[in-house]
Amino acid sequence: MTVVHPAPGRLAGSPVAIVDIGSNSVRLVAYESLSRALTPIFNEKVLCGLGKGVATTGVLAQDAIDKALAALRCFRVMCRNMEITDIFVLATAATRDASNGHQFLELARAAIGTDIALIGGLREAELSAKGVISGFHQPDGIVGDLGGGSLELVDVRGTRIGSGISLPIGGLALSDLSKNSPKRAVKIVRDALAAAAPLKDLKGRTFYAVGGTWRALAALHMRQRDYPLHVMHGYVIPGNDPEIFSSLIEPSDTDAAASLATVSASRRPLLGFGAVVLEEVIRIGKPKDVVVSTLGVREGMLFERLSEEVRRKDALLQAAAELNALRSRNPRHGHDLTAWTDELFTTGLIEETVEQKRLRHAACLLSDTAWRAHPDYRSAQAFSTIANAAFVGIDHPGRGFLALAINYRYEGLDGDVNAQLRSLVLPAGIERAKLIGAILRVAIQVSSAMGGVLPRAPLRCGKSKLTLTLPRDLADLATVRLNNRLKQVAKLLGREAEIKVED
Repeated sequence: MTVVHPAPGRLAGSPVAIVDIGSNSVRLVAYESLSRALTPIFNEKVLCGLGKGVATTGVLAQDAIDKALAALRCFRVMCRNMEITDIFVLATAATRDASNGHQFLELARAAIGTDIALIGGLREAELSAKGVISGFHQPDGIVGDLGGGSLELVDVRGTRIGSGISLPIGGLALSDLSKNSPKRAVKIVRDALAAAAPLKDLKGRTFYAVGGTWRALAALHMRQRDYPLHVMHGYVIPGNDPEIFSSLIEPSDTDAAASLATVSASRRPLLGFGAVVLEEVIRIGKPKDVVVSTLGVREGMLFERLSEEVRRKDALLQAAAELNALRSRNPRHGHDLTAWTDELFTTGLIEETVEQKRLRHAACLLSDTAWRAHPDYRSAQAFSTIANAAFVGIDHPGRGFLALAINYRYEGLDGDVNAQLRSLVLPAGIERAKLIGAILRVAIQVSSAMGGVLPRAPLRCGKSKLTLTLPRDLADLATVRLNNRLKQVAKLLGREAEIKVED
């Protein structure tokens, strides 16, 4: 057999895979490497319905077992094709609750060719929390992971994880217990959530929704709003309408019905039960908003394998640095830019929050990632890549800000931008994106996007002047174009532009 090795465009490091044997689906996700900024290279799932009937019969159905074993054998071959030897396999609610779960595990181990961790409900809650911690910058709220068999709830505050609980009210379990009636499921859910301790601390905070059924509901909400950014992670649903999800799955118009038709037929029957659980969480807990997390148990398991030092890294800046390493003409230039702009903002005493600073650093690292495109399309490519990249640790307004800043870097301050995406960013954020874009245009003109130049040409901001200092051997860079670009930055800062050549 001919072995095909990874392309040079991949980062160094060995790929890693997670196989998740869930109550509804069996999924394989392969990642480029074990990193603070996980990048999926392959994602495959099979909806096996292992949890169907377990709540009432107590056993895994044979047809579901057969589907799951076939999926695992397929995933084993896929991992071999990708030369992945670092494979983690976990099983959750359906397998642990079924009386024949251990017999299934033996067959499953043989099918996938490696050991399988059967995790309990509290462990599942902990891993879900770690997945959210890995995917959001300083999260604060309650994580809710809805699977086919169970719902896990756990408190997160930054990197701290509270006590979690596991409740047997997953979508498939509710379907069985309610005899497939979402209306009858309401009482079951209310009774289960009535004493749920984590929900008592949810009021005014964020509810992080994890799980495929809730992602499908959020996708319907996104589509019906004609939302400009088709990125699920970090999507926000206001928490002031507890019945919004029922309206999504009971469409009253043609467009809404068409949106519902986009959900896979195998997922559609569970939407009503997912809506019931989420609406009851909102009614009881009164969160300020519901935020979708595409990271959960799988990513949590990988996150805890990282060293403490790596876990403390900023996931957004790590991802931006990796894209810089893969796509920039000279990766050192992006790091030079962060230090160069740090000096500007420090000397000018330019107001900047911690969040604004990390977005500025990300913009610096992403500033030259579209250079291979035709000049007429570099802005569009960069805009699309940044707005839709598999970044975590950033909200949707932050994505919009970065995309706008890089758009202004390529097009100038009068360049066209996506009006819908711009609507995600507040007016003050748009002005700041213009400032960052204008600064990047000066930097590119000085450095030609090469590393080692900017440290020799500092840009400093005084009370009345914005001064770019060039060493004697770079004096000929002081052209009309550079001066005009510097004047744009100076105008935004309320200063006078000056280019000084060192003697």
